Amino acid sequence: MSQRAVVTAGTGGIGLETAIGLAAAGYAVTVVGRNAERGTHAVQRISAMGAEARFVAADLASLDAVRALAAQLSAEGPLHVLINNVGAMFADRQQTTDQIEATFAVNHLSPYLLTELLLEPLRAGSPSRIVNVTSGSVRVAKRTFDAVEPPGGYYGFHWYGRAKLANLAYTLDLAERLRGTGISVFAADPGGAATTMTNGTMRSPKIVSPALRLLWPLVRRTFERATSGPASAAARPSLLAATDPSLNNQTGLVIGPNAHPTPPFRPSLDPQTIQAVLKLSQQLAPLTQALQ
Repeated sequence: MSQRAVVTAGTGGIGLETAIGLAAAGYAVTVVGRNAERGTHAVQRISAMGAEARFVAADLASLDAVRALAAQLSAEGPLHVLINNVGAMFADRQQTTDQIEATFAVNHLSPYLLTELLLEPLRAGSPSRIVNVTSGSVRVAKRTFDAVEPPGGYYGFHWYGRAKLANLAYTLDLAERLRGTGISVFAADPGGAATTMTNGTMRSPKIVSPALRLLWPLVRRTFERATSGPASAAARPSLLAATDPSLNNQTGLVIGPNAHPTPPFRPSLDPQTIQAVLKLSQQLAPLTQALQ
C-alpha cells in the first residue's frame, strides 16, 4: 500500500507541481483545494501518470473547515507527508468567516491548526515529514505579534510577509518540539513562480508601503523577475524537503529556492517572537473547541 501524502492548495501552480512530484515518488496523493473543477483536473493529471490521487474540497480560510479536514484525514490512518502549501495575498484587507484578518488566517493559522490536528496520524506514519511553504517576504514583515493585525496601514505584501514569518517561527519551534519523535519538520522557500497569485495581486502598487510605492517601477520589475519562473521549478524545495533521503533523521531546516538548505531568517528564531506567535495562534485557533 502506498504511503499517504497531503498537499494543501494542490490543485494548481506550485501545489499541483508538488503533488505531481510526490506521485512520481510513489505516494498516494490527496490534493486539497476549494474548486472542484480544478481538483478534478489535478487528479486527472496525476492519475494519467498511473499514480493514486484524489481531491478533497476544503476552504482553508475557515477554521471549521480545517478542523473538518483534519478529522477526515485522521480517520483514514497513518500519514507520511503533509505539505502546507496554502497561501494567499490580498490587495485589500479582508476578513474570514471567523472574523479574522484573512492574510494571517490563510498563511499561518490554517497550516498551524491543520498541522497540530494531524500530529497523531503523522506519528503513526513515522518516519514522516511536515513541510511548510515559506517566502522571502518574511524580510519585509513587521515583527510584532501581540495582535492578529500589526499597527499601521494595510499593505498586502508586508502583511503576507508577517504571516509567513509567524508560520516560519512556528515551523522551526515545532521541529524542536518534535525532535526524536520520528516526525521531521522543514520549511521550503519556492522563491516565486508565475501563478494566479503572483500574476494578479503582485501587479498592484497597493500591496506595498507608501515609501516603496515611490519606487514602484523598480519594485514591480523586481517582483516580475522573482515570479517569472515555472511552477515546476518552484516546487523543487518542497519536494526535496518531503522526499530526499539525504534529509533522513534531520529536522528544522529551511530549504531555499535553489533546493539546498539555507540559514533561517534570524528573527524567526527569536524566543520572544516564537512565544508571541504561539500565544496568538492558540488564542485564535484553539485545538479544542469550547462546548456551545
